[in-house]
Amino acid sequence: MKFYLVGGAVRDMLLGISPKEYDFVFDGTVDEFISRNPRARKAGNDFNICILNGIEYAPIRGTSIQQDLQFRDVTINALALDECGQLYSLPRTLSDLERKILRPASDTAFIKDPLRVFRVARFAAEYSDFTVHPDAIRQMRIVSESGLLQSLTAERVALELMKALHAAQPGRFLEVLNDADCLEPWFLELSRMSTIPAGPVEYHLSDCLAHTVNAVNKCVPDSVACYMALCHDLGKQETPEGLLPRHIGHEKRGEALARQLGERLKLPKRLIKAGALAARQHMKGGDYPSLRAGTKVDLLLSLHKLELMEPFFEMVKADSGKDHFLSAKQDLDVVLSVSLPLEKQNLGEESGIFLRQLRCMKLASSFSRE
Repeated sequence: MKFYLVGGAVRDMLLGISPKEYDFVFDGTVDEFISRNPRARKAGNDFNICILNGIEYAPIRGTSIQQDLQFRDVTINALALDECGQLYSLPRTLSDLERKILRPASDTAFIKDPLRVFRVARFAAEYSDFTVHPDAIRQMRIVSESGLLQSLTAERVALELMKALHAAQPGRFLEVLNDADCLEPWFLELSRMSTIPAGPVEYHLSDCLAHTVNAVNKCVPDSVACYMALCHDLGKQETPEGLLPRHIGHEKRGEALARQLGERLKLPKRLIKAGALAARQHMKGGDYPSLRAGTKVDLLLSLHKLELMEPFFEMVKADSGKDHFLSAKQDLDVVLSVSLPLEKQNLGEESGIFLRQLRCMKLASSFSRE
């Protein structure tokens, strides 16, 4: 039985990058592999994949390693290295790797697995100096127009998004999907953003999607802040045409859309809450110094409860160019230093109301001393 290291691990080695994971294929059947490796187990619902010592092994597709490479997603992943160090690739692979091009490995690569639409967008985010080939965009559009993206599960799409949020330029994930008309149905709330002005020209010269992409990229490497930046202006897509280029009330509209997006993708609850909070409160974050004490107290406590202080103000800085984190952190310390007197404790709602009043008074008094 012959083994080959394949895909991203070989690609990264050729690029001088330490591989994040290793995948192997073998020229035999799954039963033969397991009989030779009794500790191996089949992986979940995909019984063609075996797990041994935390590493994935799969039988080659076709009759040879060269045929197997034709089943890969993009040419730069159509690579294999055998036990003797011999390298196998498609004819265009090494050229595309050198020229930094993301190109489909075959004419039907994305139709065979529509998830590859999102993988290409994620690769573009991870390898930010690579160009997406027109053939990739063309295939992505065919997949979208055929309705095949709807067949994917939320978990698979969400995993590609989560990986993109940790990438060098996560905003490219959205750019590439938009260029290929692939934001619907999974990212419906962003699907028309490129056609809508971000705001009056004295504040924004770009469209909403370009502004969002720029804000997301500025939040690297904080993946939570990146997601909050992705969600912060979602409400602008639903601005009535008569109000444009102004976006009055987009914060409230955006909160509902952010929740809708997160729930569709089945994201972690904390991330869903982070996106909704970013949409609803980002304008207050930009205007933080001018907020009243009560508004500050409510905002700070909501952020503290979800442990979102740093990502929220990182998102605010990316959006508005204003950095209010240190002053907000100092204010939070003041707010949290306040405690209820014994006679006001354990009184239910009354205790909560009184504690908020004390905190507002303490914060307001700190303003007057500055």
